Amino acid sequence: MQRFVRDLNRLYRGVPALHEVDFRPEGFEWIDFRDVDNSVVSFLRRGKDPDDAVVCVFNFTPTPREKYRVGVPWPGQYREALNSDAAAYGGSNAGNGGAIAAESVPWMGHPHSVSLTLPPLGALFLLPDR
Repeated sequence: MQRFVRDLNRLYRGVPALHEVDFRPEGFEWIDFRDVDNSVVSFLRRGKDPDDAVVCVFNFTPTPREKYRVGVPWPGQYREALNSDAAAYGGSNAGNGGAIAAESVPWMGHPHSVSLTLPPLGALFLLPDR
């Protein structure tokens, strides 16, 4: 647990989108908060520069979700900056192998999307590689 909190704090300090505009509406954007059947929520955190963003996805069930599609704003690769289910934290290591490519499939109001493996009772923080 200590290692996870250390890595989460490091991510928070190192990624401006997670803290720069905490108290302004432009710092947060829902991707999807309506998936009550799967108990999954996803959102974007943005920095002062709107192109500085983190995709945050949370699975609140003990069931891993395979091929779970989430809308993203940009094409290209998205790197798993933090996966709460990583083996380093005592988890099952369910995830996306460290990175996932966005597809030109519009989803949830975004021009692109990623098909993710969501870890059980887990959180993923994805950073676009640009």
